[in-house]
Amino acid sequence: MRNTAKITTAVLAAGALAFGLSACGSGSDSGKKDADAPLTVAATPTPQGEILTYVKDHLAQKAGLKLEVKEFTDYVTPNTAVQQGQVDANYFQHKPYLDDFNKKNGTDIVPVPGGSVHLEPLGLYSKSVKKLADLKKGATIALPNDTTNEARALKLLEANGVIELKAGAGYEATPKDVTSNPKDVKFKELEAAQLPRSLGDVDAAVINGNYALEAQLSPAKDALVAESAKGNPYANFLAVKKGNENDPRVKKLAELLTSPEVKKFIEDKYDGAVVPAF
Repeated sequence: MRNTAKITTAVLAAGALAFGLSACGSGSDSGKKDADAPLTVAATPTPQGEILTYVKDHLAQKAGLKLEVKEFTDYVTPNTAVQQGQVDANYFQHKPYLDDFNKKNGTDIVPVPGGSVHLEPLGLYSKSVKKLADLKKGATIALPNDTTNEARALKLLEANGVIELKAGAGYEATPKDVTSNPKDVKFKELEAAQLPRSLGDVDAAVINGNYALEAQLSPAKDALVAESAKGNPYANFLAVKKGNENDPRVKKLAELLTSPEVKKFIEDKYDGAVVPAF
């Protein structure tokens, strides 16, 4: 039986408040970890939760790992939960997002060495057009509103000739950095989880891979354009609070997540919508 607990976005406000009150006093307790205790990992449901559940059901017991999975539907609570010690690790984010989150929130969450698992290609989706060239002048495109994924979305549009960004616009690019916009595209910034639901209200939306999958959208088949996996810095990885990288349970999970069995599971289940990063 799938041992998960789904946490809705309603938890976000409470989680953020709790973080504000307690994160500064939260310290690493890596020295007190019981190697035989369950390892609790926060994840977004698709594909991270599914990949973790595969590990739990097929690999963890044989490896001597007791794995528990908690699913969150936003990109904030998994990090605040790790920082507060409510969970042991998380698996949902890429390095540019984590760097930005740590900088803005004063947290000290770090990637687990050897724990990069997969890439979810970002894609541009639409219910009103079938080809990017058919996007009308003055069209509205919805973008993720977190800093790094918004920049990533803008770079996808730039790579496909929709806009141009000023030279040097990096992982923090915003619509203000657009220097050329021949179709006079308008941008609507939304929380990433809301983007699939926005497709009926905008002309197109740049949607993160996990949320696209939850909405039965395939980057490989349904996207007007999608990111290339080659040289992509946005691989998702296992992360912990600094000081807990050497927890033997964490190291064991990192090994399982980058095993040949998980690679085959990803390739077979997601058909290019999610690709292994190891």
